Amino acid sequence: MENQNPLQNGALESAVGNGGRSGDGSALIFLGTGCSSALPNAMCLIQPSDPPCQVCSQSLSIPPDRNPNYRCNTSLLIDYCSSDGIRNYIIIDVGKTFREQVLRWFTFHKIPRVDSIVLTHEHADAILGLDDIRAIQPHSPTNDIDPTAIYLTRHSMDSIATKFPYLIQKKLREGQEVRRVAQLDWKIIEEHYDKPFVASGLKFFPLPVMHGEDYLCLGYLFGEKCKVAYISDVSRFPSNTEYVISKNGAGQLDLLILDCLYKKGSFNVHLCLPQALEAIKRICPKRALLIGMTHEFDHHKDNEFLMEWSEREGIHVQLARDGLRGEEVKKGKRMMRYITGTHPFQNPLCQIKAAICLLQLIERFKKHLQAI
Repeated sequence: MENQNPLQNGALESAVGNGGRSGDGSALIFLGTGCSSALPNAMCLIQPSDPPCQVCSQSLSIPPDRNPNYRCNTSLLIDYCSSDGIRNYIIIDVGKTFREQVLRWFTFHKIPRVDSIVLTHEHADAILGLDDIRAIQPHSPTNDIDPTAIYLTRHSMDSIATKFPYLIQKKLREGQEVRRVAQLDWKIIEEHYDKPFVASGLKFFPLPVMHGEDYLCLGYLFGEKCKVAYISDVSRFPSNTEYVISKNGAGQLDLLILDCLYKKGSFNVHLCLPQALEAIKRICPKRALLIGMTHEFDHHKDNEFLMEWSEREGIHVQLARDGLRGEEVKKGKRMMRYITGTHPFQNPLCQIKAAICLLQLIERFKKHLQAI
């Protein structure tokens, strides 16, 4: 197997557009990689076990932007730069933690706006951030702004209309006050691979999958130079969908981003690690990144296990983390370690060394004060 990490050779950066210099081409940014309840698990903090949950307790001592076990709802931002140099920002899903993701990762990655939104389904962890879209739109007391396009199925549209009736554009009745709300342009898409659509210049192919046997959810296939499949909520692949994204079917993926809820066993509405790895072996992408994890997964420890699995199976698989950006790999070996989960700031040994240095500085400062 080639000794590659999931993002080597600019795989993510070139996946959605024209590539080019770091910062000038397209990139994928993982805004969230956690389960619906997000991490840390609230119960692990308000009613801690004995011993405490190691994954969740890290949130009390490590800032979220440096803690790969701090996970918001699954969401992907596509920083898409087309061949003519036009840049657009496309988000897949805006869940319960959307505002937090904006404050943390939009500012860090210098994302100025959202041009369009693509929804996988209408569950809370995919849509409850819709109201907060107004916070990233130009301010207008009269709502006189260009609406943000949202691509979704008819089923999702009907469900959202009952949850957020005020977000569905309607003419004001006589005497009704204007209230500032998110301005959204709802665009209905089909639930079929052969019915692609274009969002902000990028073509998406819907990938229908089962999210429990009674519920159809969408993943998406996209990419101009490289093929990326994003499947955040899946318990089973219909044969037609699996064919479309399989090496032995329609062609090998460059990157598979796949749902993975628990480390052991099985679950009725999501893949767990055993089923996710079996699916990855069947689909056989060049690389795979797992998302949607609970607190059963420790980023560093489980990525070590996945590195061993990858060596055996010949497919590079790792856990993604919030804030991960595809083009970081081009900044050298240090950033390559960051992608695989051993960035110096996230390494526990380095954190201990940093704490020791801080204590030494405090002691020096105390001595300086005593000498005054």
